[in-house]
Amino acid sequence: MTSVNLNRATASSLDPRAVKATSIQAPDDALPEREPAALHITASSSNPKMFTLPWEKPLATWPQELLANLPRGISRHVVRFVHVGDDVYAMKEITQRVAEREYELLRKLQKLELPTVNPIAVVTGRHTRDGQPLEAMLVTQHLKFSLPYRALFARNLRPDTAERLIDALAVLLVRLHLGGFYWGDVSLSNVLFLRDADAFSAFLVDAETGDLHASLTDGQREYDIDLARTNIIGELMDLNSGNLLSGDVDEVDVGNRLVDRYHSLWSALTDVDSFDPDEMWKIERRVNKLNDLGFDVDELEMKTEEGGNRVLVRPRVVDAGYASRKLLRLTGLDVQENQARRLLNDLDAYRASTWRQGEDLEIVATDWMREVFEPTVRMIPAEYRSQIEPAQFFHEVLTHRWLLAEKAGHDVPMAEAVQSYINESLPEYKLDSEDMKTINEEADSGVVDDEMHWKKQGGDGGQTEIGQTGTVNPPASRHGFAPGSLEAAADQDDQDDAVWASS
Repeated sequence: MTSVNLNRATASSLDPRAVKATSIQAPDDALPEREPAALHITASSSNPKMFTLPWEKPLATWPQELLANLPRGISRHVVRFVHVGDDVYAMKEITQRVAEREYELLRKLQKLELPTVNPIAVVTGRHTRDGQPLEAMLVTQHLKFSLPYRALFARNLRPDTAERLIDALAVLLVRLHLGGFYWGDVSLSNVLFLRDADAFSAFLVDAETGDLHASLTDGQREYDIDLARTNIIGELMDLNSGNLLSGDVDEVDVGNRLVDRYHSLWSALTDVDSFDPDEMWKIERRVNKLNDLGFDVDELEMKTEEGGNRVLVRPRVVDAGYASRKLLRLTGLDVQENQARRLLNDLDAYRASTWRQGEDLEIVATDWMREVFEPTVRMIPAEYRSQIEPAQFFHEVLTHRWLLAEKAGHDVPMAEAVQSYINESLPEYKLDSEDMKTINEEADSGVVDDEMHWKKQGGDGGQTEIGQTGTVNPPASRHGFAPGSLEAAADQDDQDDAVWASS
């Protein structure tokens, strides 16, 4: 029994939104892969520039003028950020089967409103000008303002950065597990991070090893958690060896923190409360606690024990984004959860300072946007507008203004605080060219240098050359089997059988 077959066997019990997410149906692993005779693009975007890209060239040899100089995470595959009209897309060169399967999974996760990168297209049937086959391409939308974890540590960050990233990853893992997604390769490398006020938000960027189910067993969840702990400890040790990690960070403690935070959040979202019939106020307390964690409760299951002496309550449907949905409704701003909390707090302060507590909040919010938020974010210098989200800028200006006022002993005008923040703190957001070069060289360290190979071949090489040195060579399985081989598939099946059997 393979995880793919199990996924299909339970497809009828999946959320209907996921079942109808895409026309792509990745072929069964047992069937031979069929290479399209001509270029074939399945896309969720109507961007016409997609058809003008040099699909007949290996990704590593695409013209420099098409590429966006953004930090990349470590990958086994060739990955590049590409300008496509006004958009920036992440392109990943992989086999057709893997590309179609990952596109299908990402589409389903998007339909379930889970935090992932946005899948744009899967491109198959690529050939060089002389007819030699090239690997397929998975195309996703670049998550604006996001960074891989190594790029974050290349900056001067707070000593608790590792813990804040782990907290964000724990929230992501809980949300994915609640949605029935078994990840199979949890690590910091497979996540992108967005600043979210004083915290971070995490987004799934690599779903190659994942599977979507109606629900997960405890064994599946614990397998993901244990693998995450192991991978994270290793990644932090690697950072430490490169002098990118604060000396007082204990890598094992941070790995254990993920396990603790995951179990704490999972318990808060799924445990059953038991109380007396005259203690119904505890239902509101449970809901308020979940709201404080950033979750809405759409459904509660309530039942009495036999005899009616105890009431049992369990959240059945929970959705992340309590504060962000409220802010979106009031202002139209679509921001991260902690950013939304900070902006809502400032809106409340504005409402009180203008003596408008009796007015509709929607009307006050419109004035706050016009008089406070918009004038502030318009002051972001042009060269930083691709580096920092407006909501994050506003949050950091508020914090900076408070520090200035505390030091001065009196209130500081907003415009003065903005200018001071721009001069003193905003430059930290820029990655210098040397840091960017180092990050992207490390990102390519696990990938064969396709560009040099193709230059040596004078452009388009033959099929044998591509297969031997022109494609990515991912690491062997843990038992040494070649990736994609029947032995590796069987090895993975053995691992999967042990996970699926756990409960």
